[in-house]
Amino acid sequence: MIGYVTVGTNNFERAAKFYDELFGSMGAKRTMDFGTFVVWGTGRGPGVALTKPYDGKAATVGNGMMVALAAKSKEQVDAIYKQALELGGTDEGKPGPRGDGFYAGYFRDLDGNKLNAFFMG
Repeated sequence: MIGYVTVGTNNFERAAKFYDELFGSMGAKRTMDFGTFVVWGTGRGPGVALTKPYDGKAATVGNGMMVALAAKSKEQVDAIYKQALELGGTDEGKPGPRGDGFYAGYFRDLDGNKLNAFFMG
């Protein structure tokens, strides 16, 4: 049902580099690139897009909004979380169990958008 989700940025080049590296480690690549709007995906389902807001106003973080990235294992959750912090992201909750069979690590990107990497199983 979801085609893609979009996060906003105020520094497109810096944010695109962050996501190129982070999503590249998950096997994703740019599937669309219009210079000011990029979508990353794996070809198997939804993607994540990056853009400066269309209205020309500053990008702000949506309270309660989060992008959840499906990982292949708990180890990949740990690696994604670690890489996000190494790329300049900030901690929002170290990786660990969050209920029966749900394992996740939470972080914010360079613009403050909240993401998590999760594994079910």
